[in-house]
Amino acid sequence: MTTLATQTAGPQDGTKHAEPTEHEAAAISDIVFDFCGVLIDWQCAAALRGRYPDTLVDRICAPDDPYGFFDYEDRMDHGEALADILPDVRRDHGDDIADIFADYIARYDDSLTRIIPGTESLLKDLKDAGYGVWGLTNWSYETFHFAFDKFPQLKELLDGTVVSGAEKQFKPNAGFYRLALGRFGIADPASSVFFDDTPRNVEGAKSVGMHAFLFDDATHARRELQSLGVRI
Repeated sequence: MTTLATQTAGPQDGTKHAEPTEHEAAAISDIVFDFCGVLIDWQCAAALRGRYPDTLVDRICAPDDPYGFFDYEDRMDHGEALADILPDVRRDHGDDIADIFADYIARYDDSLTRIIPGTESLLKDLKDAGYGVWGLTNWSYETFHFAFDKFPQLKELLDGTVVSGAEKQFKPNAGFYRLALGRFGIADPASSVFFDDTPRNVEGAKSVGMHAFLFDDATHARRELQSLGVRI
């Protein structure tokens, strides 16, 4: 899939790296973003509501989902194919739930409700200032294309994206961050910043030497970047 980790070459005009500032220790040149919860608002229920009873949708999308949708989706994010997972869903929960899960995956774009407010302008400002801007996501190789199909501006703004399902590596494992840093051409992890909405993924990035912040909203992210000397 051409939109995955193979598209990680940086800009060719020599403007990728920002000039050093007085914050010499930081010397930030590249910013890396998670997708769901950071760039894209993902809502499980949005792909199911109106097609199935509300009470069932509420159970499926609850943190303690008895049908294991999130667990099965995690397996896809880790690189397993839907065709290999569906027999397990049928065995564990029956044909009806398996059919709903297959339908959910087929219409995954419905769960991607919008770009998180303020992040598009943040990416634009970073690129205009000469920083490298990248994506690093735990996402299935079978459904990741929906992100760029639905929000093509993200494909244009990001210099490249590494996807767990394509690599069969995933956050918060240190090797996945190191893989991404290599693909992005970032020799010094301390020159990069990572944003994620999951604490363990933030800690994983820190463990390999990246600056990392728990994403709250684009305004706070902008302030955190500025605190490191990023000129936006």
